[in-house]
Amino acid sequence: MSFVRREWSAADADDWHKEDWLAILFSTVSYITLLIGTALSFLAMPIGYLILGIGIVSGVIMMWIIDPKLKRISHEYEKRQKDYLRQLEEIQKWEVEK
Repeated sequence: MSFVRREWSAADADDWHKEDWLAILFSTVSYITLLIGTALSFLAMPIGYLILGIGIVSGVIMMWIIDPKLKRISHEYEKRQKDYLRQLEEIQKWEVEK
């Protein structure tokens, strides 16, 4: 079993799990290191490039962790939206026929 869950049902994806907390942790690290790394890189300090690299890797890890949940939630939302638009279209057709 993997440490990070990659397959989600719609109901599970909507709940909070350890993957959400890991994404919060990596996003915070990513944003802070990207900010500091960019500033130090503009000043041509070698440590800035290292910190910038850590920020990029942290951002990639964050997206790798949270992306399956976001895709599942997005897919369910699109399905509900499509059903709603179909119902709305049927109601409008019915009102036009009156």
